[in-house]
Amino acid sequence: MIVPLDDVVLLVISSFLGSAMTAALGVGGGAFLITMMAGIVPPLALIPLHGVVQLGSNASRALHSRKHLHLPRFGYFMAGALVASLATFWLIGQIDVDLIPLMVAVFVLWLVWAPMPDFKLGTSPAGLLSGGILTTLASMLVGASGPLVSAWLGRTGHDKWQYTALFSTCMTAQHLLKIIVFGFAGFVFSEWLGLLALMLLAAYLGTRVGLKMLGKLPEAQFKTLFRWMLTLLSIRLIWQWYGL
Repeated sequence: MIVPLDDVVLLVISSFLGSAMTAALGVGGGAFLITMMAGIVPPLALIPLHGVVQLGSNASRALHSRKHLHLPRFGYFMAGALVASLATFWLIGQIDVDLIPLMVAVFVLWLVWAPMPDFKLGTSPAGLLSGGILTTLASMLVGASGPLVSAWLGRTGHDKWQYTALFSTCMTAQHLLKIIVFGFAGFVFSEWLGLLALMLLAAYLGTRVGLKMLGKLPEAQFKTLFRWMLTLLSIRLIWQWYGL
């Protein structure tokens, strides 16, 4: 697939920034990246390509924080994610792919402005299992499930590195399953290898930079700015979808 050079540069920069944001602030980079990608790549390619880049971004964070991972909690979440992946094989055949950018825009606006409770269900096996199912379904259909996973796991009350390890590993599993599902569904990843390689490298570098800033940024100010940036990007997507 041929992408104009200026779009390639924009996607690579977005991949770097998205990974740095998530590593430094804990969540949000995936939503930023998918709203940027939705205005550039075809709707059919949006979710699987976003999944590959986010796999690289989250896997690198999971690798660097692996010694802090609580394996039993991840195991329950993974079991739910596997159930959701099987259901997705049926769901993706029922969706009009041209609606995907609009769905992404609406979903991101909901993530940004709707109250996002700290469920703290990630402390029980049932909570982790149900979270794996529901958030993985969201990831398969609209891509940016990070804020939902964060809320489900319960970010508050945990060591930053323990949270980063669990969150990154759960997200890595979701994106890996997404790639497998879309691959079996017939998406041809090989047509996008050049762009994906550049975006994955940028995501890795962004993660390294973001981890160095972990716990050092004024989160409240950054999150306010981030909220309005995502809002504007989502409105732009809706504008484009309606052809205005």
